Amino acid sequence: MTGDEQVADESVGDAIEYGIDDKPPLGESIVLGVQHYLTMVGANIAVPLILAGAMGMPPAVTARFIGTFFVVSGIATLAQTTFGNRYPIVQGAPFSMLAPALAIVGVVTAGGVSGQPGWQAALLQLQGAIIVAAVVEVAMGYFGLVGKLRRLLSPVVIAPTIALIGLSLFNAPQITTANQSWWLLGLTLGLILLFSQYLDVRHKAFRLYPVILALVIAWVVAAALSLDVTLGPVSIADLTLGPLSIDPVLGSDHPGYVNLGAVANTRPLLPIYPFQWGVPEITTAFVIGMFAGVLASIVESIGDYYAVANISGAGAPSEKRINHGIGMEGLMNVFSGIMGTGGSTSYSENIGAIGLTGVASRYVVQIGAVVMLFVGFIGYFGQLIATIPDPIVGGLFIAMFGQIVAVGISNLRHVDLASSRNTFIIGFALFVGLAIPAYMGNFESPIAFREAVGLEAMIGATGLANTAAATAIEAAAQAVIDTIYIIGSTGMAIGGLAALVLDNTVPGSREERGLAAWDRISEDESEFDSVWDRWLGTE
Repeated sequence: MTGDEQVADESVGDAIEYGIDDKPPLGESIVLGVQHYLTMVGANIAVPLILAGAMGMPPAVTARFIGTFFVVSGIATLAQTTFGNRYPIVQGAPFSMLAPALAIVGVVTAGGVSGQPGWQAALLQLQGAIIVAAVVEVAMGYFGLVGKLRRLLSPVVIAPTIALIGLSLFNAPQITTANQSWWLLGLTLGLILLFSQYLDVRHKAFRLYPVILALVIAWVVAAALSLDVTLGPVSIADLTLGPLSIDPVLGSDHPGYVNLGAVANTRPLLPIYPFQWGVPEITTAFVIGMFAGVLASIVESIGDYYAVANISGAGAPSEKRINHGIGMEGLMNVFSGIMGTGGSTSYSENIGAIGLTGVASRYVVQIGAVVMLFVGFIGYFGQLIATIPDPIVGGLFIAMFGQIVAVGISNLRHVDLASSRNTFIIGFALFVGLAIPAYMGNFESPIAFREAVGLEAMIGATGLANTAAATAIEAAAQAVIDTIYIIGSTGMAIGGLAALVLDNTVPGSREERGLAAWDRISEDESEFDSVWDRWLGTE
């Protein structure tokens, strides 16, 4: 390792308050663990709300649906941190699998359903597609297929892939919506910056809890401005005043409005159990479409593994660790299908929190997972979390994802940036990783993309319309087009694949690509102990 690399790695280590294997005191770990989870609350609620809206799910069922996502998230996080890659990464609902999920919902509900509510029929088809597609993911992980990709990865590939994880959400509706409450978003972001960058040296609490402090303060301000209070007759000396009312400063149509009434009216406990919506149904076309989402999720997760290793001061993940991580994600996707959610994957949000707080403890994330597992059954919790206004979530997103972009760029310290080869590949990957998803954004769903491609017209032109051959060709073509749409809608997948192909085909030396420097700091295969190694003493 060169002197510059030594200094860079030491600077990362100095910024970490608690390392991956550290165990802070229990009380402190609970607060830190909840903070890790609060960074991903927006996304873990957004996915079930989007799916529930598309399915026409009743409000009472929606609360239980959200609670199920948190229960699955808690169990998946415990499984990944204990038996999987053992990185301190929170697991939650994937956006990468949302596009095929919405396509399935659209097809099922558009066709009409007899004998059961449309939302239930769509959800059962969604569960079946996730379970079967995830079985393939399990095989890809534990049979070592995914880990072999590591041999093709260099900092030239990983840097734009990780950066695109953060850049992909720059236009999230919580940030760029037309009726944004910029003062509330700015308050949240300003508090995070104040606590994590300016006051972090003043007190340990500011350094460890900047996210939870900022979120609570901003939420209390928004809730106070949303109060609609009516007081009974008030007597002052001999003077009796009539009922006094305090009108809310923020109306119900304001993006910062906090609806506390919804919390009081929810069910205290939610029944959550396997196959709670019914027995999953399997349709081949839906499985193929969902597998495209799983592939995008795998690419994103590999980027997350490298990001968390980098930001935690650990070596780049070994092939063995990647295999166990993806294999466990597949198992947890099967579990999510059994429970009736929209899948599970590694979350980038809490990786950004590690950068802000310096807390990379696996134990802390596990404690947070246990808390989320239990509170997922509590209806009040789901509704209370749902009251966090989008502007506050937007402020969190800017801080979290900006950190991840920087982590991606920091990988370039190993690369020869004087090389025109490298600068072209990095720039090209970043550009297409933003441009192609922006183009795909013109289409609301894979179905709209199929119509734009003119699939039916092309099949009609072959003269095979209304034949068995036409049906088979159409099914295969739909699978290909849906895969293109889903992968094309995922920035880190497009950018990562572009960089992967170019970096492994355009001539360049190992020193130039950063592989020589990376080899010196990468994790050795023997450094990762799987659950079989630790508990059973076998490979």
